[in-house]
Amino acid sequence: MEARTESSRYQVPQTFNSDENIVSLFEPDTLVSAQYFENLRSKTLEPEKRLMLAVLEDAINCFQDNLLAQSGKRKRLFEEAEDWILAGDRDWFFSFENICEVCGINPEYVSQGLLRWKEKKLPKYPNSKYWERTKMAG
Repeated sequence: MEARTESSRYQVPQTFNSDENIVSLFEPDTLVSAQYFENLRSKTLEPEKRLMLAVLEDAINCFQDNLLAQSGKRKRLFEEAEDWILAGDRDWFFSFENICEVCGINPEYVSQGLLRWKEKKLPKYPNSKYWERTKMAG
């Protein structure tokens, strides 16, 4: 008997070997915050949850967009967003932790992810004298 091959639109691409396919299973998916929030927003949410999601999205955007700001309003926006994200406060209804919980997001996962992102984005200065000058000037 002869085996027939049928074309399927769900075929695995043959450009990777099996080792690469296995490794790719353990790599994190890269997803821009705008894509994630758009997906979450597309579900029907009550107005209160949409407001909370907008607050969370704004804080994450302020954190990411103003990370390298040296002074002024942008630096203040980054610092306020970072403080809010890392506060660990559950007393206030609109705290980072409460908003994440209401939206079904793990707050610790998001905050740790943002801290890892921050570490990758910060410039690396092997010369410690740079930091000493910065601390004295600041």
